[in-house]
Amino acid sequence: MGARRWLDVAAVTSGLLQAFLLLHLATSQSFIGVNYGTIADNLPPPASTASLLKSTSIGKVRLYEPQPSLVAALAGSNISVLLGVPNSDVPNLASSPAAAAAWAAANIPTTVPVSAISVGNELLNSGDPTLGPQLLPAMQNLLAALPAGSATKISTVHSMAVLSSSDPPSSGAFHGDLAGSLDPVLDFLHQNGAPFMINPYPYFAYTSDTRPETLAFCLFQPNPGRVDAVSGLTYTNMFDAQLDAIRAALDAKGYSGVDIVIAETGWPYKGDADEAGATVDNAKAYNGNLVAHLRSQVGTPRTPGKSVDTYIFALYDEDLKGGPESERSFGLYRSDLTANYDIGLAAAPGTVAPTTVTPAPVQVPRDFYSYPSISPFACSRSLTSLIDVLRFCRTRRRRAGG
Repeated sequence: MGARRWLDVAAVTSGLLQAFLLLHLATSQSFIGVNYGTIADNLPPPASTASLLKSTSIGKVRLYEPQPSLVAALAGSNISVLLGVPNSDVPNLASSPAAAAAWAAANIPTTVPVSAISVGNELLNSGDPTLGPQLLPAMQNLLAALPAGSATKISTVHSMAVLSSSDPPSSGAFHGDLAGSLDPVLDFLHQNGAPFMINPYPYFAYTSDTRPETLAFCLFQPNPGRVDAVSGLTYTNMFDAQLDAIRAALDAKGYSGVDIVIAETGWPYKGDADEAGATVDNAKAYNGNLVAHLRSQVGTPRTPGKSVDTYIFALYDEDLKGGPESERSFGLYRSDLTANYDIGLAAAPGTVAPTTVTPAPVQVPRDFYSYPSISPFACSRSLTSLIDVLRFCRTRRRRAGG
């Protein structure tokens, strides 16, 4: 009887394990997001964009400023939003709790999950020295304006320029001249369980070193690897190296418990004649291999087994952006909702295809440079527990002579 009982327990546990594996696979895309930029005059209507997103495995969308029509179209989709506060709104939010409460009431959606709100984008490197001192007060006021019990996190997005050192990754450190504004923000993130958000672009690292081996390193392609002589860790791609440099900088400040969110990363598929590496093949390789890397949940050399929420830049091209051709060529999709190239983001078979609608009028945001679903890590922890139970049952079965 004892052996039979343990066989029954093992069978039930095995069934639970199989069911949980399906749940784990179904939620494993929750950390892959996309940026929705609007510096364009040919964007599809919000309903079409929502239809497109629903036809993919993308679980998160980053908005640089409130987009009520798109948010309304996403209702019921389980796609979460990373909501942006334009840099130009930061002084108003910092001015008073009432101003922040008014902004929150007018702009924070209630029909879709809002994982986080980014107060500004790359604000500390925006070139406006008056914004830095206003960042923390704006974040504090907006946090106080959230409804009681809200799970939404308040953060801000940085560029890689906040780092004074990133090579080797173990040398990662923040610029000392940003400490007056950055250090209080880091403490705010730590105190409130909010993530540190940043925009790493291996593409720009490649543009400063266009050797073939560097391109392979940036595109997650086979390469000899690079050894961090201090940590002894070997890196096989630039994304992990940049991520671990950020991790090292946070750890050096005493914030090892602050998670990292990649708010932007991507690769242009087209560029001017002098823009090395801006090709369809390279863009497909980088973004496709990035998605595969994230899905593997292998983590980085410094933090193995820990994936990271990552927002790919961008959903569409933004044809009104200035600068080189590459700035207007980061889109995964065209305005007619067809893909510029395939990186494996299609949803499971049976998903309704996106609906094409007549393009909407011009939408130009106020700032040129102006984000929870089920955690895959929680799933991984629970999955590990089930595996341990199954192993225990098998051991008892053997001891019972079954």
